[in-house]
Amino acid sequence: MIAYYTKTLYSIIKNDVLVLPSRMLVFFFIVAIICLPVVSNDPYLLRIIILACIYAIFTASWDLLSGFTGQMSFGHAFFFGVSAYAAALLNRHLHFPPWASIPIGALASVVAGLIIGIPCLRLRGTYLALTTLSFPIILLGIVHAFPDITGGELGISGLDRICRSRIGTYYIVAVSMLLSIATMWKLTSSKFGILLHAIREDEIALRASGINTTRYKIMAFCLSAFFAGIAGGLYAHFMRITGPSTLEVALSFQVVIWGVFGGIATIWGSAGAVFILFPIMEFFRFWPEFRMLIFSFIIIFILLYMPKGLLPWLRDQVEKECPRCKKKNISFRKTCRICTATLG
Repeated sequence: MIAYYTKTLYSIIKNDVLVLPSRMLVFFFIVAIICLPVVSNDPYLLRIIILACIYAIFTASWDLLSGFTGQMSFGHAFFFGVSAYAAALLNRHLHFPPWASIPIGALASVVAGLIIGIPCLRLRGTYLALTTLSFPIILLGIVHAFPDITGGELGISGLDRICRSRIGTYYIVAVSMLLSIATMWKLTSSKFGILLHAIREDEIALRASGINTTRYKIMAFCLSAFFAGIAGGLYAHFMRITGPSTLEVALSFQVVIWGVFGGIATIWGSAGAVFILFPIMEFFRFWPEFRMLIFSFIIIFILLYMPKGLLPWLRDQVEKECPRCKKKNISFRKTCRICTATLG
């Protein structure tokens, strides 16, 4: 039995993974994430990767909503903050363990997604962006208005750790990230994802064909909120504190920058951008005077010369599409690996 599964896994890696550079990159990235604590158990390095995993889930959830449906959200920190505060309140006052408070916090974010999604159904473009931007500001006002419950400016501290050991926490967060990204990518690759694309491109035509676009937009809001909530709950228990910083407007714009940098409507590109930009920003922390300036130059360069995002641009340089079967091939191939058609 073990030999059979080993042979099957080897066949999949050889025939499906190692045939394209993008798949190879994803494969080696997963291996690196899994094996990192074996190579180094440096607490600071593990902390950076843990936070990158959390923000990767958060960024991919924004891409699921804004990238695929075109429902531009400038207040995505609302979902993150709702879950963080819900998990913190459940853990601090009702003594819920992290394995219970994090999923319940994510469900609280889904309710928040309904609260935002339903009144915003008729809004698009700038109007939707400004409306979503107002929700984290409103929640921030509520946080300051009830300091006895929310902790006010100081937030809620003393939360339980996700796991007693740092390596255990690392693996819980890393596996949660891989499963969340894989789930979102699978959703966007299905019929559901095609309909989200259609809503973004021409919602009126889709409604004319008999598709209930309202239902799918609400579903997109709720799914995006759920995964953002997972990230918020993990963040609260990892940092062991939640406060107004989880609702800051800067966090909402940060996730938009990560998403645009990695490639909108890709899921994997948005998540991958976090693992590039977040460590870079941590590396330049010793140079605070020019840290944001360097970050700004990187973003401007990408927007000017790689408008589709860094990772899609890199993929297009090393892969090309077959004109007949539309399958991707490595750039130096002369014939398609599927239908053997001549590649230009």
